[in-house]
Amino acid sequence: MKVIQLLLISLVFAACNIQPKPINYGSDACYYCDMTIVDRQHAAQMVTAKGKAYKYDAIECMVHSLQDEFKDTEMAYKIVANLNNPSELIDASNASYLVSENLQSPMGANLSAFTNIEEAQKAQETFTGKIYNWNDIQKHLKLK
Repeated sequence: MKVIQLLLISLVFAACNIQPKPINYGSDACYYCDMTIVDRQHAAQMVTAKGKAYKYDAIECMVHSLQDEFKDTEMAYKIVANLNNPSELIDASNASYLVSENLQSPMGANLSAFTNIEEAQKAQETFTGKIYNWNDIQKHLKLK
């Protein structure tokens, strides 16, 4: 009987584990624009403090969603794809962003994320454009 109780308690705690969910490219839809998420280099995800995950086909969709619908919602995670390593989703607030017409993103904001400022500057040398931090990219996209 104790084994069953311990097993049930373990299952309850496992269900409460707040983590990002895997993005199923080619089948998951963007929460904001409803497009199918196919571009691994520009995907993003937010997870609420209660564990609800929202997936996006572009970083700009996540930012707009955060500004519109979720401005008063506590988020456990805001993560974005690292352009240089798309399988790595990085903390949006610590990432550096490059907006470049020569590096297009799915929704046309031409926005890409990088792990750090050095990576963004290296990409800027190749693609040109302007570099932003998390706060500044939110302001930039609010003007659009």
